[in-house]
Amino acid sequence: MKLPLHLGIHCHQPVDNFYHVVDIAVDQSYRPFFELLLKKPALKVSVHYSGWLFEYIKKHHADLFGMMQEANRNGQTEFFSGGFYEPVLAAIPSRDRKEQIKKLNGFIEDNFQVSPKGLWLTERVWDSSIIPDCADCGIEYVIVDDYHFIAAGFYESMLHGHFKTEQDGREMLIFPISEKLRYMIPFRPAADVVQYLGDIAAEGGKSLTIFDDGEKFGLWPKTHEWVYEKGWLNSFVDAVDKSGHSEFALFRDTVQAVRPAQIAYLPTVSYFEMGEWSLFSERTAKMEKFVKETEKLHEDDTAKVFVKGGIWKNFLVKYPESNRIHKRTMKLSKDADRLKDARLYEALYKAQCNDVLWHGIFGGLYLPNLRNNAYRFIIEGEKLVEELEKPSYPSVSVDDFDFDGYEEAYVRTPELNFMFVSVDGGQLVSIEDKVNCYNFQNTLARRKEAYHEKMLNPAEPEETEETEETAEDDGIATIHNDSTEVNEELTKHLIYDWHNKNSFIDHFVHRFDAEEFRNMSFGEMGDFANRPAEMDVKTDGITFTRTGGLYRYDQKTPCTVTKEYSFDEKGLKLKLKASAELDEELDYVMEMNLHFNDLENVLINGKDPQESEGQALTKVELGEKHTPSKISLEISNGAKLYSYQVMTVSQSESGADLTRQGICLLFPFRFRKNLELECRLTLGR
Repeated sequence: MKLPLHLGIHCHQPVDNFYHVVDIAVDQSYRPFFELLLKKPALKVSVHYSGWLFEYIKKHHADLFGMMQEANRNGQTEFFSGGFYEPVLAAIPSRDRKEQIKKLNGFIEDNFQVSPKGLWLTERVWDSSIIPDCADCGIEYVIVDDYHFIAAGFYESMLHGHFKTEQDGREMLIFPISEKLRYMIPFRPAADVVQYLGDIAAEGGKSLTIFDDGEKFGLWPKTHEWVYEKGWLNSFVDAVDKSGHSEFALFRDTVQAVRPAQIAYLPTVSYFEMGEWSLFSERTAKMEKFVKETEKLHEDDTAKVFVKGGIWKNFLVKYPESNRIHKRTMKLSKDADRLKDARLYEALYKAQCNDVLWHGIFGGLYLPNLRNNAYRFIIEGEKLVEELEKPSYPSVSVDDFDFDGYEEAYVRTPELNFMFVSVDGGQLVSIEDKVNCYNFQNTLARRKEAYHEKMLNPAEPEETEETEETAEDDGIATIHNDSTEVNEELTKHLIYDWHNKNSFIDHFVHRFDAEEFRNMSFGEMGDFANRPAEMDVKTDGITFTRTGGLYRYDQKTPCTVTKEYSFDEKGLKLKLKASAELDEELDYVMEMNLHFNDLENVLINGKDPQESEGQALTKVELGEKHTPSKISLEISNGAKLYSYQVMTVSQSESGADLTRQGICLLFPFRFRKNLELECRLTLGR
């Protein structure tokens, strides 16, 4: 019997990703793969496309969709289910989990006349609690990484087959993806891969699985030329077909012909790299160092057995912006369960798309358009809730919406929504234009990431097998390497915020210096920018009060800041009071952070922001042509305005990206004993 090789491709684009990006993926990867598949009868492939991508291809690339249907009729493909809009299944409620799977099942059944028995697990985030729900949807087997088994104590040599597991007596088959193949395909020469298959076959392997991103076959850097123009995929298929020891196989056939190796129970885990990425940056760096040191002592997988990193949900701890999106969808799920409206469910499922909630090699949370889309679906859903429940305005809800132990206040008016957090001194974290489903507070703080140190101090290449993989004659490099280089323009933006980039942030400094605020080198005297405030909700508004301190020469001067917010149909009004018994004047600085679609071309009062630098203004209007509304601020006391672009340096599959996340506005005021100011925020269309 030949060794069954399960070759699977997982293809996904975030919901409503830029259409030109999807079209490039079709041209460079998805279409050429199926063109070759139809020419190679020996090639059998298991296929998972997320539901939104399936729909997009069916509508805009009918030729490719026709190829998929033909390959299915030929018996060359097995379609895998999953969450329709690609949620992390373990991160959404049980009912949503089942409905998302059923929705993709239905699409596959309607268009390919088969009922999927296999499930692609988004980002391979495994938690045994999903087993009963998957089983309820007709799923019989799930694909995970071999690392899941290694983390449970299995040896790599035991993983050349499949296993059975259970939860509450509900059974499920699980297939481990070979990490060795994941790094070899399609990067190493075809002959090397087939030789490895021969080794496994000779050792008595029952099957071998490689199920990975379809985009690595043409869309990842240098792969289109390597895979298609230089013929890697064609050579690989022929080499397997002629090998005499291995053959392409579908999972549905293997489960009928081969018994599971044994029972297995897996820990809550994803792939190894995800465990690194989900840690705080300092922990990631230490983990990487510890793993390398351990690997020098043990030439096996000892490090990966005992060093597991974080879990996927730690991204919700690491990034409060991610957590806020996730918890908004959780609240929307409860509303959907209560109201049973099909439109509401659809908005919810789209908002549960995983990409925006985390960050690793791919941009994810760092991509503003993905956050914009998530908020669009959330706001659409919440508008439907209001349509069905018909609240009186302004409607104020108080709860610990983001599960951080502190209450938030969510204010709804006919055309605007606002959310305030007590944990950060009554700051504004959401400014939502309900007409256009847009959040002007969709900002992101600049945080230190573990890969920043590698960008600043790249390691010298070592004479290792990994280095050899970068030689063109011997293959091409994977995107999983530490060779990202950045130029001086990027490194000057490696600046880190010590507080969240919200609005109505309270700073106290000895003397205001705009450049020091830009590069976060100013000396903060107060304890208000990232400390809690007491919240008092009344019928006519919300008041936040914090009695904190101003610190200088190791001395604390008590200081109280009170912020009173009131609301009407056009916006909000802030009355701020600060009081402290100071012997000398200092500067109070009010910080605002706002988001627009095209931050590079934002105008302030119709001009380039630099033209307003340091000017005393009573009204500030911000806008640009790609964002449907404008933000207007009217500030008392003749405030001087300073601004800068908030820019992040993040890792991506193509290297390093410099991304505009928001525009920061700074309004300094002289302060000694008492300060009173008013600010009105409205939306212009």
